[in-house]
Amino acid sequence: AGAVCIVNYFDDPDGQNRRDAEETAVRLRALNAPAVHLIEADVSRYESVEHLMQRVADEAGGLDVLVNNAGVLRDRTVKKMTPEEWSVVLRTNLDGVFYSSKLGADLLRDGGRIVNIASIAGVVGFHGQANYAAAKAGVIALTKVLAKELARRRITVNAVAPGVIRTPMLAGLKPEVLAEYEKQI
Repeated sequence: AGAVCIVNYFDDPDGQNRRDAEETAVRLRALNAPAVHLIEADVSRYESVEHLMQRVADEAGGLDVLVNNAGVLRDRTVKKMTPEEWSVVLRTNLDGVFYSSKLGADLLRDGGRIVNIASIAGVVGFHGQANYAAAKAGVIALTKVLAKELARRRITVNAVAPGVIRTPMLAGLKPEVLAEYEKQI
């Protein structure tokens, strides 16, 4: 629809996220996006999101739509979960939405949109996903607050809470665990 697109990615050690971002850019260009910019940033770090938003301002002049879809899994029962496994999921899946929304709101034009990717796990919870469910429930609550706070600028804020979707993020799931999730669909 003629939108300048910014594709943010986290620079993982094997470079898969960059390759995925480049593939996304190719698809967007094929849809006639006038410009597609790839920007590396770690949304779990506030300073990194500040840099990202400065680049967005420089490259696009502002935002009409912000989609918060970064996510990681570190599934383990509460008894076996390490504090780092808890923290890394909360930092990326919840703090990242907060940082991006807080800083992105300054760039959003009146009448803009924020779409947060939550999960059904944040509503019903799944065995071995205390960190993920807590983060996604937090995203849902944060979405409600942001919707009220940004309403005066006609910025809508919504959360989408899909069920299990086969993405690369699920690659680490044991087949029997995935089979259990599929039974619930």
